[in-house]
Amino acid sequence: MAPSPTPRAGEMGPDAITRAVPTGLTSAVMRTPFALTGLLLLTLVVLPSPSATASSCSGRLSVPGAAYQEQARLPELTTAGTVASGHTDPADWAGLTPAALPTPSGVPGIQLDGYFPDTSATNTNHGWNHDSQFVVRLPDRWNGGVVVSGTPGNREQYANDRAISDWVLSRGYAFAATDKGNTGLGFFTDGKRPGDAVAEWNSRLTQLTRAVKVVAAQRYCHPPSRTIATGLSNGGYLVRWQLENHPELYDGGVDWEGTLWTTAGPNLLTVLPSALRAYPRGDQAAMHAAGFPAGSEFLWDYHYRYYWDLTQRVYREEVDPAYDGATQAGTPFCVSGTPACDADYDYASRPADVRKAVSRIALTGRIGKPLLTVHGTLDVLLPMTPTSTRAWSTRPGGTSCSATTASKAATTSTRCSTPSRTSSGRSPLATARLSWPSNPG
Repeated sequence: MAPSPTPRAGEMGPDAITRAVPTGLTSAVMRTPFALTGLLLLTLVVLPSPSATASSCSGRLSVPGAAYQEQARLPELTTAGTVASGHTDPADWAGLTPAALPTPSGVPGIQLDGYFPDTSATNTNHGWNHDSQFVVRLPDRWNGGVVVSGTPGNREQYANDRAISDWVLSRGYAFAATDKGNTGLGFFTDGKRPGDAVAEWNSRLTQLTRAVKVVAAQRYCHPPSRTIATGLSNGGYLVRWQLENHPELYDGGVDWEGTLWTTAGPNLLTVLPSALRAYPRGDQAAMHAAGFPAGSEFLWDYHYRYYWDLTQRVYREEVDPAYDGATQAGTPFCVSGTPACDADYDYASRPADVRKAVSRIALTGRIGKPLLTVHGTLDVLLPMTPTSTRAWSTRPGGTSCSATTASKAATTSTRCSTPSRTSSGRSPLATARLSWPSNPG
């Protein structure tokens, strides 16, 4: 099978979803993850019907804290109109969704584009050369809900336009997204200390969530009745972090194959080195033992060449820049046994400062609002076993169970399957894990 083109600059793991498509794979199969996510979002919160055309409490809206903003009334807020009007950037979402994914339409409203104060300048959208860019979309027919999101990988703010924004706008939600405060392959250069770049992702989504609630009240004369955080890959990680650290801002979240960071492990840096050692020597047993599932072998070569090595090096540089000394983000595809090779990286033996850096961005599982996690069983960038198959409760002593549904339980797991598989392995057989506080009330 021929691989898809090399990911563009700024497209890097953890990222998603379908990259290369085996010959003959139908578009219906590729649409499965998006239909599934829609179903899961419906499960998480009952969708109110969109109201009649909303009256406006303010002609000119103001995003709290923004350093700059532009406002436009658009006849179409989905990509059915924003591509032509210049209010999205298809390069931001390139490769994330199949071309045959239906595009909803008939959603007029207001779009706000702008940025919050920031000193980094990796995001080139609009020619602004300014990070912490955001987009806010306010449909005329509003159902009272707001969906907020951070981008996957290290993409810019329009990355979720096809996978998330189009879908929720067509159902009456307002939508807002952030570029997370830094973008591109060199994201780890942002900040003064290890972990700062990823920590900024979290603070930028918190900042945007607070701001969009105010903007919604300006636009619709009352605050939102529901606020949902959702995202995929790194954006899914943000959902988990928000529900742990700022549950007061949300009514729930949908985490789509979110990256897992824990201080003691597992995390990316405890999983990927195993693949970088085992795959080149053809050791399938070691790959399976590391959590890369049987049946996913057809994905390994592509991920080795385009994801595992790059992802390991740049995220290791973010939290442990001292590992390779003056070299920045290691040596690509180094051979195990060579000095400072990321294939030999041993997170457990690294100095305490490394775990301190990870602790600043780590997840604990102590969520404060319901969380729905969606993950493909053949995911080989963020393998399910080490990265997402875990129970999430709200506090020490919170109850949890899996595979069954019980009153006051913390976790319900359901399996949904389709007979075919995508070349990325990130969707065909998915596990949905619904978690909620021990005492949801």
